[in-house]
Amino acid sequence: MTEPRSEITIDLAAVRANVRRLREAAGAAELWAVVKANGYGHGAADVARAALEAGARALCVATVGEAAVVRAVAPDVRVLVLGPLRPGEHEQARALRLELAISSLPAPAGLPVHLKVDTGMGRWGMAPADALAAPREAVVGLMSHLATADEADEAFARAQLARFAEVAAAFPGVVRHVANSAATLRFPEARHDAVRCGIALYGLDPMGEDARPHGLQPALSWRSAVAHVRELEPGSSTGYGRRFVAAAPTRVGIVPVGYADGFRRGLTGAEVLVAGERRPVLGTVSMDAFAVELPPGAGVGAPVTLIGDGVLCEEHARRLGTIPYELVCGIESGPARATRVVVGG
Repeated sequence: MTEPRSEITIDLAAVRANVRRLREAAGAAELWAVVKANGYGHGAADVARAALEAGARALCVATVGEAAVVRAVAPDVRVLVLGPLRPGEHEQARALRLELAISSLPAPAGLPVHLKVDTGMGRWGMAPADALAAPREAVVGLMSHLATADEADEAFARAQLARFAEVAAAFPGVVRHVANSAATLRFPEARHDAVRCGIALYGLDPMGEDARPHGLQPALSWRSAVAHVRELEPGSSTGYGRRFVAAAPTRVGIVPVGYADGFRRGLTGAEVLVAGERRPVLGTVSMDAFAVELPPGAGVGAPVTLIGDGVLCEEHARRLGTIPYELVCGIESGPARATRVVVGG
């Protein structure tokens, strides 16, 4: 097999198109690009550059270490650290000119802060009364986070937005932001001064269905090729546990990608493209390989698309009972396992 074990392609033109679409949805609010977790597995530095080129006004990350990566390619933009700092990181945060989301007082000295108000997420955040009583000298932002903006029942999200609006009214002159991707697309009242978009930036649907009706384009595709062919006779099996036993003569292709690469063990039965045709994954996905039913004429070297070309990350996530965020963050794109290609730059 001359092809790489797998190839992960990141389309920055799609990222820029998604930023433009989200800016349209955000109205007058600024678009802040969330590039934590290595840009949701897409590459934080690449995505940050593309997002800023398309009009994003700030970058959001989870840690100071992640902030250092994007600061290297974006020296002059607002970078907000959404997670807590570890002991000893405050000096690095000052040197990198970062802004911090804080969930408790007092605020760290010498750093601009965004007060995070817990309006119902029940995770990070301070009580509204504590935010209202906070000294205002270093406060540059007021924020919250929505727990159910991606769910069909809108009641809890709207209650959170109402709580946030009450607190936000007491903070004139600071940037107010609460909307995530789902709220940006669904709740105009969530826009305020800025929206923080993560998953939609990458062309994935925050509601877990299909992002294309929202005008978004998937930025990541994942491809491999058949490395070996097996001819199974009736009663023969492939893979651990004999979870697939051939009922008739069956040609099976072995693809050199498995759960160590991020193609999860629970994807038995999922469909991938083999030589342009949808075919099911057969038997147990192993650490470094999975089996797939071959269409007529396909053999060693036949192209296999795991994500892309109409095979949606969202459909794999639904089969696994999870969200597309988890899948893309778990794809191993390092050179020991895959070839990473960036296009549209």
